Amino acid sequence: MEIILKQDIKSLGEKDDVVNVKNGYGRNYLIPQGFGILATTSAKKVLAENLKQAAFKQDKIKKDAEGIAERLADVKLSIGAKAGESGKIFGAVNTIQIAEALKAKGFEVDRRRITFETDPKMIGEYVANLNLHKEVKVKVPFEVVAE
Repeated sequence: MEIILKQDIKSLGEKDDVVNVKNGYGRNYLIPQGFGILATTSAKKVLAENLKQAAFKQDKIKKDAEGIAERLADVKLSIGAKAGESGKIFGAVNTIQIAEALKAKGFEVDRRRITFETDPKMIGEYVANLNLHKEVKVKVPFEVVAE
């Protein structure tokens, strides 16, 4: 029996895979639990069209991310923070501050896509990693300055 999986199943396959399973496993477990649907010819055509549209959307998202990455190549940010005399800042610079600084420069980046190589807890220069797409990653240098 051929089944189209609706979600990832560890020992069987990933979402949108067409897999062969025993009749009882498909009829009594996968289909009633909503983990898969019967792979008829019409269901396969719908799956092929959905995969084609999803690939087109992913390609567009990747191209947009590459365009943003090219424009971010020469951007350097400056983040102000309250600091003591030794150069240690009170608190830490977080991803929200980086996202706001990027927004001020005209780049809309979700804060959850920003990570740091080292946590910025002192005045100095650091690097923020922006994960714009699973295949497009950009390193943006920023400087923490005392206010």
